Amino acid sequence: MAWTDEQELAINTEDKNLLVAAAAGSGKTAVLVERIIRKILEGNVNVDEILALTFTHAAADEMLERIENAISNKLETETDENTIAVLERQKILLSGANISTLHSFCQRI
Repeated sequence: MAWTDEQELAINTEDKNLLVAAAAGSGKTAVLVERIIRKILEGNVNVDEILALTFTHAAADEMLERIENAISNKLETETDENTIAVLERQKILLSGANISTLHSFCQRI
């Protein structure tokens, strides 16, 4: 996928919290999924250490599904044993990830 300059900035920004806000259909979910996948593949973070909040259950479910699909797709083509181990661990940790609606997250804490 070809990213815009703003999307690339959101994907690659390091060492700070990030708020992605844009109009419906602008690619927010795709950008956040790409950011999360890159983070876990680089070994910088586990998926259950990320907080990703949305306003709708549908958006949260879609984000979780896209992350799981991205991990599964990468596992199908990966040959490096260390990367496979990281991906398999992330797939397990995904069930405990803080990817939800703002309201659901607040209820949990």
